[in-house]
Amino acid sequence: MTSILRTIEFLALSLWLGSDVFLSFVVAPGAFRVLAPNRDQAGAVVGFSLTRMHLGGIVLGIAFLLIRLLRTRSLASFVTPAALCVVLMIALTAISQYTVSARMAVLRVQMGSIQATGADSPLLAEFGRLHLISVSLESGVLLAGFAAMFLMVRELATGR
Repeated sequence: MTSILRTIEFLALSLWLGSDVFLSFVVAPGAFRVLAPNRDQAGAVVGFSLTRMHLGGIVLGIAFLLIRLLRTRSLASFVTPAALCVVLMIALTAISQYTVSARMAVLRVQMGSIQATGADSPLLAEFGRLHLISVSLESGVLLAGFAAMFLMVRELATGR
């Protein structure tokens, strides 16, 4: 049973990391390349995908923690380095989704069209600033996820 639960932990983290890598390096650049004449549509595709990835990531992170608790039967498993990385991933994802992305969505509506908004617009400047924050948060999620995966492998090697 322990092996099955550990496999589910790895699977949850792998699915989250895989979706993040796929969105960041395939979906987003692809949408902006294929829909190049209409950056607003490309942004809508990426925004839609990002929301789904964030929600899925939060669910996978919570599942990871619950499965870990079930496997170890100890609340101390929540303060292991791997689990703390996943908690950080959940926190960064929630901040990105419920504060940064939410504010960006409001700005998109206010501008009507990002593509047609003048470069000197304070709304566009704020959107750009938030986009940088969003990318930074997503980078943090990826780094924490890679660290969690490394730490899980180390736990497995040491028999924890």
